[in-house]
Amino acid sequence: MPERSKEAGQGSKDSRSGLIAGRFGEFAPRWGQGLQDQFTRITRSPFGPSEEEVRANLAGEASADAALALHDAELALYDEPRPAIPRDLTAAAFFDVDNTMVQGASIVHFARGLAARKYFKTSDLVDIAWKQVKFRVTGKENSADMSSGKERALEFIAGRPTAELAALGEEIYDEIIADKIWPGTRALAQMHLDAGQQVWLVTATPVELAQVIAKRLGLTGALGTVAESRDGLFTGRLVGDILHGLGKAHAVRALAIREGLNLKRCTAYSDSHNDVPMLSLVGTAVAINPDADLREVAKNRGWEIRDFRTGRKAAKVGVPTALALGAAGGAAAAVLSRKREAKAS
Repeated sequence: MPERSKEAGQGSKDSRSGLIAGRFGEFAPRWGQGLQDQFTRITRSPFGPSEEEVRANLAGEASADAALALHDAELALYDEPRPAIPRDLTAAAFFDVDNTMVQGASIVHFARGLAARKYFKTSDLVDIAWKQVKFRVTGKENSADMSSGKERALEFIAGRPTAELAALGEEIYDEIIADKIWPGTRALAQMHLDAGQQVWLVTATPVELAQVIAKRLGLTGALGTVAESRDGLFTGRLVGDILHGLGKAHAVRALAIREGLNLKRCTAYSDSHNDVPMLSLVGTAVAINPDADLREVAKNRGWEIRDFRTGRKAAKVGVPTALALGAAGGAAAAVLSRKREAKAS
């Protein structure tokens, strides 16, 4: 992994910029100007991007920073070197979480665990589940539902320790989510790992909880929604917005730049047409358990379709053609690299 300088993570001391919570502490955003100052300056221009686009961009940048910080912190915990696998340094795989890697909505599963621990009322859980049902049935998001859901979530975490959320995530994953991982999708992720590629989750779920899922599955890390924190406590504000739609594409692009990835050699997986921006960004897109709209897009664009749901069309077995070629290419590159090193020595 390319070395990243400490200076790159230093942000403004302006209190409005806040800090980003990590499982192992807090760190400042990359940008040197306060987030609100940047937001005001950019959106003031009549020729500039929309407010939604700016927030999506900020969410993506913050998510990439948080993901790499958490990943580096995890690596620092390992005293012994991991098994040596030839690394494919320019390729990676990006997996959506809800209904792609995990059966159902991960945020609902986490909410169930929190409700069982009396963190909020059962009626709140019912409300969250109902909004997810509406989304899955219609395939479309309701802006009012998203706004109220975001406000309720921020109200819940405001003032709480950042470490508490990560610790709860560990418990709830073991209790509820571990049994809801799609074996087929997990196998696809493992194929990328075995090819020496990085594998990242990309989700609207808070990055602390997404990182728990990635860690338990042995993946590289997770890109998720980032909340500000100060002095170890959540402020109740997001950095940018929920990581969703365009935000996911921004996050993947930002991570690719930081890690030196070639997006044409990367692969993305999702079940939702809302992730078409992310799927369109990479060289290989695969629709997993797709909704009706994504299935149509996938057919029109020649993307592979995998369906692991019971009673649906039989899921294709084996490695996707494009993935097989990519993995073979990565392996060949690793062999050539070792031969060159041997000759040089």
